[in-house]
Amino acid sequence: MARHRVASTEDLDENERIIVEVQGAEIAVFHTDGDYHAVLNYCVHQSGPLCEGPLSGKLVADPPDFTWDYDDEPRVVTCPWHNWKFDIQTGENVRDSTYTVPTFETEVEDDEVYVIRG
Repeated sequence: MARHRVASTEDLDENERIIVEVQGAEIAVFHTDGDYHAVLNYCVHQSGPLCEGPLSGKLVADPPDFTWDYDDEPRVVTCPWHNWKFDIQTGENVRDSTYTVPTFETEVEDDEVYVIRG
């Protein structure tokens, strides 16, 4: 696995994201709740630009209830094409965890943010 520098911590304020190319793939790095999360910018539904959609709080209720109440910690990205929602920490679709998008490990060292990708 290789580390790829994607940004400085100064480049990403809280609740912001940056979309970068890493080894030919578009990956979004989100800065939320003091952590960094990396997600492939690709919706498994119909290949839309997943990470260009809005970021909201995580789903509070577990399936099959789906009350769609969110808490304050932003960690659900919504695809702008068809509103499919994915957790940026796990990559799982919030309605059906059999649908997932790839996520990548991140590291911060000397105020630089890295994505780990083989």
